[in-house]
Amino acid sequence: MSPTSAYIHIPFCRGGKCNYCSFTSFPDTDKKDKYFSCLEEEINTYYKGKKLKTLYFGGGTPSAIETKYLSKIYKNFNLENNAEKTIEVNPNDVNQTYMTELYDIGFNRISMGAQSFDDDILKTIGRRHSAKEIYKAVETIKNAGFKNISIDLIYGLPNQTLEGFRHDLTEALNLGIQHLSLYGLKIEEGCYFYKHPPKNLPDGDMQADMYLLAGDITKDYGFEHYEISNYSLPNYYSRHNTNYWKANEYYGFGISAHGYVDGVRYGNAETFDDYFKAPATHKQTKVLTEQEKLEEKIFLGFRLSNGINIEEINNEFNINFKKKYKTVLDKYLSTEHIEETQTGYRLSDDKNHNGFLVSNVILSEFLG
Repeated sequence: MSPTSAYIHIPFCRGGKCNYCSFTSFPDTDKKDKYFSCLEEEINTYYKGKKLKTLYFGGGTPSAIETKYLSKIYKNFNLENNAEKTIEVNPNDVNQTYMTELYDIGFNRISMGAQSFDDDILKTIGRRHSAKEIYKAVETIKNAGFKNISIDLIYGLPNQTLEGFRHDLTEALNLGIQHLSLYGLKIEEGCYFYKHPPKNLPDGDMQADMYLLAGDITKDYGFEHYEISNYSLPNYYSRHNTNYWKANEYYGFGISAHGYVDGVRYGNAETFDDYFKAPATHKQTKVLTEQEKLEEKIFLGFRLSNGINIEEINNEFNINFKKKYKTVLDKYLSTEHIEETQTGYRLSDDKNHNGFLVSNVILSEFLG
């Protein structure tokens, strides 16, 4: 059964990477003609026209590229009438003409990286926009016709206080957006901060307080905490990302993109030279064993606030979930970090026993 979701990686960023970014992105847009030609070749090799439910253009920064290139790629796909079609943008790329063109292409969901509303912090982390540009960008996006807008924020940033983060949350939510993605700062190899560690980072306890604060504030605005890092108004959850969390298959097209098709996880070349030589050849492939599929189903499923459905898992993998995982279930049910639901189990999301906060520890005990 062919996937019904596709991710397209646009690996270009104006002015280089932000200081925390370890994603595959490059400032050399002079390679865009060759890149989009190779991207089409890859798409046409693997995608055979089945209708898609979700399409996602990420990066990098897709909005660093003229819409004629994005439109050409978009037209390769056969989309359901109510498909979710997302594109990522940066505030400093947004203008009325550009957003209207994206809307006319067919995109119906915008994901914008804001990260903070503190101009000093934005400068420290290497963002090339101001808080004022975020406000203006959201207004422009709405004026272009978009009614499904998501904003990314990061917590645990240098010099960030709990009150400063409260300000970021309320400023974002007061913009009348429908979705919020919230990520704790991770300094990974390959980013500027890895070689030049920032000072005055909030400690683990402060980051936990920020995370719990987000749960309270988003609830006040009518948002549902539907996944560890994501909050939305009812019916505005990210359908594309939820497909990942349900361990379903998906296409990944473009440099460094990853996909999951016919039980095989694959990854593409990570440099222009390698990708240009053979755009339709995956750099890595891995056929998942039944045990690996089971573990992914559990690990990803527990990210969702609804948790996992054990009847589905029992039927798919021919196991008795309660019996197989009795030890770890009993352990975390007793500490109230896991809760039983009508269909299975979920991580708790309350202040005193927050399973989401210690999810990596809990989920590691389901693996291996």
